[in-house]
Amino acid sequence: MKAAILHELKGPLTIEEVVQPKPAAHEVLIEVQACGVCHSDLHVANGDWPPIVPITKTPLILGHEIAGRVVEKGNSVNDLEIGDRVGVPWVHWTCGECEFCQEGNENLCAKQQITGVTVDGGYAEFVKAPSSHALKIPDGLTCVEAAPLFCAGVTVYRALQRAKIQPGQRLAVFGVGGLGHLAVQIGRSMDAIVTAVDVSEEKLAHARSAGASITLNTATTNVVKELRRAGGVHAALVTSAAKAAYDAAYPSVRPGGILLVVGLPSESICFPPILLAALELHIQASSVGTRQDLRELLAMAAAGKVHCQVATRPLAQVNEVLEQLRHGNVSGRIVLVPR
Repeated sequence: MKAAILHELKGPLTIEEVVQPKPAAHEVLIEVQACGVCHSDLHVANGDWPPIVPITKTPLILGHEIAGRVVEKGNSVNDLEIGDRVGVPWVHWTCGECEFCQEGNENLCAKQQITGVTVDGGYAEFVKAPSSHALKIPDGLTCVEAAPLFCAGVTVYRALQRAKIQPGQRLAVFGVGGLGHLAVQIGRSMDAIVTAVDVSEEKLAHARSAGASITLNTATTNVVKELRRAGGVHAALVTSAAKAAYDAAYPSVRPGGILLVVGLPSESICFPPILLAALELHIQASSVGTRQDLRELLAMAAAGKVHCQVATRPLAQVNEVLEQLRHGNVSGRIVLVPR
């Protein structure tokens, strides 16, 4: 099969013919019909996160927003059938026994395997995965539409669900690219009043069409002043990896409000303790999502409440796509189509 291979950190991926994987008893083999390209793939390829997300194998096939069709299954698989359309997320496998799994927070499982990091991912024509962690895609979604939901979508969905945003509350989304434009739609589905914040007029225009009530361009507007004029926001979700986004987000939160941490800047950020204490601000981080989060999000998408802006590219263009992503030249999500 063809696959895009990472041989060394910071190096380009190479398209090669490799041996097609064989599913074990509890696994399924999936013909990949779509695989989203995530900013995390850049971090993994650069070796930016070794203490937290260590690569445990090379050569490595990246890609963790996978959607495709089951073409083979192991002898112990009873929950999936040949021909089923399924998706594979970042969380490739979890133990089901630790305190985090038992609490419903399997995304924090210390024994977890990570798709496209500790095991081969979906930048390939085929991928294998445990049947327990391959989720069925509803009939109302194509594989191309579904793929980005398995990381970008579920990450912001979990963050907003855990924030317990109520109807009529004010939500600001800082960065409305691949994750942010989905967050706008999820926020609107919660009946929040959504403000989209970005430096790109193109992305802001798409955010308006996705349901944002207000759009603010950081290049031309004092965002903090504008948001505080209305009393501040109940929740600020930062999907941008720019430190400047956090610098604008936390002072925009109303007293008693919450800052949601999703975007991952390379540099450290300091939130003044006196401000946090005086205003009783909450800070809550979120890491991808669980299978239950994904089931709920997929149902929303199948019902037409969430739709990802997607452009498709052939697998052979993977390096060009990663460069576009590196320079912030992607609006919405790019999905690789291997075959």
